[in-house]
Amino acid sequence: MYRRQLAVGALAAFAAAALTVSSPTAAVAQKKLTPVRAAYVPVATWLPAWVAKDKGIFEKHGLDVSLTPTQNLSLLPGTVGKQFEFAASTPPDLIKAAANGLDVVATAGEAIETKDNQAMAVIVRKDSGIKGPKDLKGKTIAAPTLGAVMHVATLYWLKKNGVDPNSIRGVEVPFPNMGDQLKAKNVDAVEALVPFTTTILAAGNLSIGDPMLAVGDEVLFPFWISSGAWARANRPIIKAWIDSLTEAKVYMDANPKEARAVLAKYSRLPPAIVEKVPYPTYRFTIKPEELGVWVDVLNELGQLAQPVDKNKLVVTAP
Repeated sequence: MYRRQLAVGALAAFAAAALTVSSPTAAVAQKKLTPVRAAYVPVATWLPAWVAKDKGIFEKHGLDVSLTPTQNLSLLPGTVGKQFEFAASTPPDLIKAAANGLDVVATAGEAIETKDNQAMAVIVRKDSGIKGPKDLKGKTIAAPTLGAVMHVATLYWLKKNGVDPNSIRGVEVPFPNMGDQLKAKNVDAVEALVPFTTTILAAGNLSIGDPMLAVGDEVLFPFWISSGAWARANRPIIKAWIDSLTEAKVYMDANPKEARAVLAKYSRLPPAIVEKVPYPTYRFTIKPEELGVWVDVLNELGQLAQPVDKNKLVVTAP
């Protein structure tokens, strides 16, 4: 009888201890998550959001995130506040949208272009005779999207090097087709982005520079935007979003194999490319000054219809 009482007592103590340990977890599980919709482009730039989604990091920070792929960043400013709370964007797209009266703001950073980690390159044929930006006068340049960040950077790069931007002919060509168009001599140069730069350069072509660095030594590239009205009313959610991306980057650094597996899942790139594609330099905070330099670039190129105040372009975490 005594042994039986001991066994019953031990079982009760174990159950009580288990309940004590599991209660916080249960409380977290029962906590109501905030629904958040986000749009991204299926390239490595947005990997931290994919990792945060797949590894439960968004949920840890109180967010129930649904991710939607898209191919055209230029269309996204008009979707925030309607289809999405967060959307991928670039400086020219946001600034031009704001200049046209759309209430849209930057809420979180994502990637920057640096001298030590360059994602963009203007590439020419080895036998083209083109050695630098000055040789592009009167040439045809393939861009992923005319008017978007890479082409804006190229036009600014040309102007800084004494070339009239209006002297070149820009044509839109998807990244996967740029190498073939260059080889066929349908274009004289291409504005390429990793991982496509690797393939195009491996075919014997030459890079003549990264126009993004004409804007600055550390240049804001893609980032997250939201409706201005939504952002001003939901700064704690923006903070949870930034904290989630920051934690996801820590996870990526500590678990490179798992991070590459997530990259393969969302990008659908071939395994050989997934293993080699370089990551951009990630920075999830964002400041008005980073957009201010792009306001200056667009003004110099005559691409802004109305004045834009850089300080009204950012609404971020408290």
